[in-house]
Amino acid sequence: MTTSATRATRLLELHRDPALLTVVNVWDVISAKVVADVPGTTALATASHSIAASYGYEDGEQIPRDLMLEAVGRIVRSTDLPVSADLEGGYGDPAETIRRAIGLGVVGANIEDQLRPLSEAAANVEAIMRAAEAEGVADFVLNARTDAFVKAGDRDPADVLKDAVERGKAFLDAGAPVVFVPGRLDEAQVSTLVDAFGPQRLTLIGIPGLPSLARLQELGVARVSYGPMSQNVALTALQELVEDVHAGGGVPSTMRLLN
Repeated sequence: MTTSATRATRLLELHRDPALLTVVNVWDVISAKVVADVPGTTALATASHSIAASYGYEDGEQIPRDLMLEAVGRIVRSTDLPVSADLEGGYGDPAETIRRAIGLGVVGANIEDQLRPLSEAAANVEAIMRAAEAEGVADFVLNARTDAFVKAGDRDPADVLKDAVERGKAFLDAGAPVVFVPGRLDEAQVSTLVDAFGPQRLTLIGIPGLPSLARLQELGVARVSYGPMSQNVALTALQELVEDVHAGGGVPSTMRLLN
């Protein structure tokens, strides 16, 4: 049986590989199985927004931690692939949340800094990595997220980029293997972040307006994930089916029997 430590090492290797790692996020067992079954899928990542929505909660740590971890655990048990979990800001105790997630077989995670004071956010990163090592998963892939861009408001983009660089470097110094900088970044901003962090240290979210995947690979980005976008794609297909039915149509001929 593959151990959590082995899966963590594999996930870390996928981030370190010059080939860009892409992960289309999942939110329950059937979405995990559908994504895992697609050739070329090497890892899974959960989307906290999507899981919360599935249970009727708003995003932003409104879902109880126990319920989030239960959903994540079900996904982990459904696959042999390494699973990274989006665990928001850690639900008040990031290190303990990660410790519990590792007990479920999770081998990587996104944790938001929520623009806490930098010393506090870096201390959380350090505590998470210590907890992972204590649980026997030293290669745990903490995707330390900074909300510099998503909470930028009307600040000068140059100042926001400077903050993202400072925060990301602090998280790397605290032991995180990769840094997640979500936002609609242009090529120059991506290049600045890669130069600051080093190649295969930056992860991004795949949203419209981002440089192409091929270009991001050339620039040295480690990973692109899709957050709640994948669930929205699925929900769009569902809503379009309803619209077609109301208009007198029916199930599209392109439908696949996947469950």
